[in-house]
Amino acid sequence: MELIRVGDKVIDKAKIVEVIDQILNYRIRGLTQQEVAKEMGLERSFISRLEGIGEVRKGGSIAVIGFPIKNREEIKAVLNKKGVDFSILLSEEERWRFVKEKTGLELFNEIMALLQKIRSFDKVIILGSRQRVRMLSALLDKEVLTFELGESPLSEDIYVEVNRLEKLLDLC
Repeated sequence: MELIRVGDKVIDKAKIVEVIDQILNYRIRGLTQQEVAKEMGLERSFISRLEGIGEVRKGGSIAVIGFPIKNREEIKAVLNKKGVDFSILLSEEERWRFVKEKTGLELFNEIMALLQKIRSFDKVIILGSRQRVRMLSALLDKEVLTFELGESPLSEDIYVEVNRLEKLLDLC
C-alpha cells in the first residue's frame, strides 16, 4: 500500500488505480459513461475527463503489415505510441522462414487466416514493394493506406522513415 500525503489528506494510490481499472473495465464491456458514473457514484464528466487524459487517438481499428523491414523495433515503438491495434513486421529473413517452414497447405491456411484477421480492421497500412502493396490492397477490399518501399522484388531489409510513417498514421 502506497500512501501519499496531500495537505491534510492521506491518499491510497493503489485505491485510485483500482477504481480507474474498474471504470475502464466497465467501459470496455460496453457501459456508457453515464452508466459507469451511476454504478460507481461518480460524475459522468469525471469519466469523460479520465478517458481524455489517457486518449492516444480517435478512430477505428488499425492494422499495419510490413516487409522486409530493417528497423522493426523502432517501427513497433511508433505503432505502440500511436495505438495501432495489430501489426506484422518481418525482416527478409523472417519472411523467408515464414514461407519455408510450412507445407503448401499450412502456408495457404495461415495466409488465409491472416487475411481474414486483417480484414476485420477498419484501416490497414501496408509497407512493402510496389507489387506486394498493390496485391494486398486488392485482396483486402477496404480502406488501405500504402507505404511503398521500392520496386519488386525486394531482397534485403529496407529502412522505413519513421516520420513519414507517423504522418501516415496521423491520417487514420
